[in-house]
Amino acid sequence: MGLLSNRVTRESLKPGDHIYSWRTAYIYAHHGIYVGDDKVIHFTRHGQEVGTGTALDLLLISSGPAKPRESCPTCTAPQEEHGVISSCMNCFLAGGVLYRFEYAVTPALFLAKARGGTCTLAVSDDDDIVVHRAKYLLENGFGCYNVFKKNCEDFAIYCKTGLLEIGQSGQAVSIIGGPLAAALSSPLRMVTTNVYGMAATAVGVYCASRYMADIGMRPNVVKVPVEELTSRLATGLLQVVEPQIPTNIARQSPQLVTQ
Repeated sequence: MGLLSNRVTRESLKPGDHIYSWRTAYIYAHHGIYVGDDKVIHFTRHGQEVGTGTALDLLLISSGPAKPRESCPTCTAPQEEHGVISSCMNCFLAGGVLYRFEYAVTPALFLAKARGGTCTLAVSDDDDIVVHRAKYLLENGFGCYNVFKKNCEDFAIYCKTGLLEIGQSGQAVSIIGGPLAAALSSPLRMVTTNVYGMAATAVGVYCASRYMADIGMRPNVVKVPVEELTSRLATGLLQVVEPQIPTNIARQSPQLVTQ
């Protein structure tokens, strides 16, 4: 691993590693937890890697791998509605390159990574705890998939840290962060009309938004035991409350509500 790439070899993996693979055109990455024996546990939407139920699916799914003509002899087709599945490494990668997500990185390294969804400031728990969470959720589910609020990256981060993140994940910030940064920096055109100054401002806003949205920095995260998480999800005692959006400021973070 290094500053520009988190690419690793299969031989370097150990159970409990958070891995990911970029899909075609690098629009998004698919994340999972390596649990050993060439197996990866990951979170999908009814067996599909992405899905929002909106027109955005056309963009996201078009960047995904083509479905194989023949089923994998070692992987069972997903049947559970919760979408947490176990796949062999080849099916998980779908022809892509293997990368390992980094934890407990320094702020400087975090900001140096231009693309979100590759590292976090948060600290990972021990590998055996990570594997336990992933296997438990494989049996009990992780609730409803949402590409912006609870996706494969959020699943892997929860398995690694036990922290429940409510809101946009790292790669979601990257997908919409560029246009958002440009929009937010536009009022600053009164300060500078120089194109380089505006570009620097947009980059600064984008980096700041990524930094503040990271699970290692967010104040609205809680550490929830995996057994308690699944029971609360099943009974509806754990939910996301969407905030009201003031017309003159950016979107606020959703809040976690437990009853």
